[in-house]
Amino acid sequence: MTKSFVLASGNITIGDHHGVVHVFGMTIYLDVVWTTLIAAGIVLGLGLLMRRNVTSGVPGKLQLFWETLVEQVSDLASSAIGPEGLPFVGLGVTVFFFILICNWLAFIPSGEPGFLAAPTGDVNLPLALALIVIFLVHYNSVKKLGRKGYFHHYKGAYAALTPINVIEEITKPITLTFRLFGNIFSGALMITVIVTLIPAYASWIGLAIWKPFDELFIGAIQAYIFGLLTIIYLGMGMAESH
Repeated sequence: MTKSFVLASGNITIGDHHGVVHVFGMTIYLDVVWTTLIAAGIVLGLGLLMRRNVTSGVPGKLQLFWETLVEQVSDLASSAIGPEGLPFVGLGVTVFFFILICNWLAFIPSGEPGFLAAPTGDVNLPLALALIVIFLVHYNSVKKLGRKGYFHHYKGAYAALTPINVIEEITKPITLTFRLFGNIFSGALMITVIVTLIPAYASWIGLAIWKPFDELFIGAIQAYIFGLLTIIYLGMGMAESH
């Protein structure tokens, strides 16, 4: 939905998209679709390229990048879940790198609104990612603990805490979604404010400072946080109550 705000002498419009179609009553933003596919293509392409050129000798830059990333996520999974966390290293690496590419796409100049705007700045993609993660958390929790252990897990040390634990589980996908979406969306909004309210001869200074900080640094931090919480939630879901 497009909204307009009049601030000072500027007219700020947010929520614009390139290409909007309606299918069976649903609104699909095509720019979110194609940027998501581009990010997925980059992740898959770099992974397949590394696999083709992998060597047991001196690694190249791409292999060194993947090995470092996998090693970091492996350490995180082992500390959060233990040896059973190793099967989730691929998930953690994929989630982090995919969100990172999604966030960094916005750094490429592509007009306003951008043809390569970060798809994570639209609530639909963060929500889909959060639901997938939470589904995997509960699936692996039942697989590890069994149905009886799964429901006993909510009771914890005291049965009186069960409602609180249930509410906590319900809020996890909500907080995962809006933590990522809110930070990316607010960064894009800030760029729009700078361009709209600051004269053209001076706005480039603000963009030169804010755009790299927001889209590169904050984008990387948000990707790391989402990947970190993915591993932590899996660890919490598979932990046995004592």
